[in-house]
Amino acid sequence: MKVLVTGGAGFIASNLVDALIEKGHDVVIVDDLSSGKKENLNPKAKFYEIDIRDKKLEDVFRKEKPEIVSHHAAQIAVRVSLKDPEFDASVNIMGFLNLMQNCVKYGVKKIINVSSGGVVYKQGAKLPIPETEHVGPISPYGVAKLAAEHYLNYYSEVFGIKYTSMRYSNVYGIRQDPHGEAGVVAIFTDSLSTGEEVTIFGDGKQTRDFVFVKDVVSANLLAMEHGDNEAINIATNTQTSINELFRVIAKITDYKKKANYADAKPGEVLHSRLDISKAKKILKWQPKYSLEEGLRETIEWAKSRN
Repeated sequence: MKVLVTGGAGFIASNLVDALIEKGHDVVIVDDLSSGKKENLNPKAKFYEIDIRDKKLEDVFRKEKPEIVSHHAAQIAVRVSLKDPEFDASVNIMGFLNLMQNCVKYGVKKIINVSSGGVVYKQGAKLPIPETEHVGPISPYGVAKLAAEHYLNYYSEVFGIKYTSMRYSNVYGIRQDPHGEAGVVAIFTDSLSTGEEVTIFGDGKQTRDFVFVKDVVSANLLAMEHGDNEAINIATNTQTSINELFRVIAKITDYKKKANYADAKPGEVLHSRLDISKAKKILKWQPKYSLEEGLRETIEWAKSRN
């Protein structure tokens, strides 16, 4: 099957590309390399360096005629969306619409879309959060992610394109960049592996639902044939505090220093955990990696790069 992966040079999508190729699929990557890296590109995939907002995207669809699109390309920084909501919308809404119009024109059967379980739900929701929870994004990034889900429903109802919207929790793992708008696991792993001091913002009791990238990839593979026209949480339904995360990584890396603490970041979500009952039922998926197992693989990968 021919699969077009947008953002295929990035953290999560490059891992997905590797898995798709391993399973014998024909993979095409579209990435403007604004945050993705050339070294993440699988040489067996065909690569086009194009921004998803560019009208030249149609040339890729015309030439390649993908059957499935896996859409990971995005402006991913919440802070950037707060400072420049127009830029965020240009990528995450207008870029998405450019993609969808080509999906319609060139007969794409299904799109697997990356959403976010951390930003689309209403703050203060009872944990674990199911997909039926009221939505209420409080950042332009969250608004754009939710808007894309509504557009997917439109394209499904009017044009018959199937979709699965994947609402990720906090994904971590191999190829995650510790710089820029990085996840806390990548930042901690980079610092602790090199012996640098670590700063925890707030008291460290805030919790997150950390899911390993290989588990996320397996969910994406299953979504190619299951979960049509559904929004599905992809997570672990487990809360881990930042203090506990630090403790586990310190243990694995034999890091002896104590963490520094600084003022909490304003507006930070205190606790997050997503209900994955729907993923288990519809995708027949559940995470296989424990936090420590995923962290060990991530740290081994980080060490191999130093």
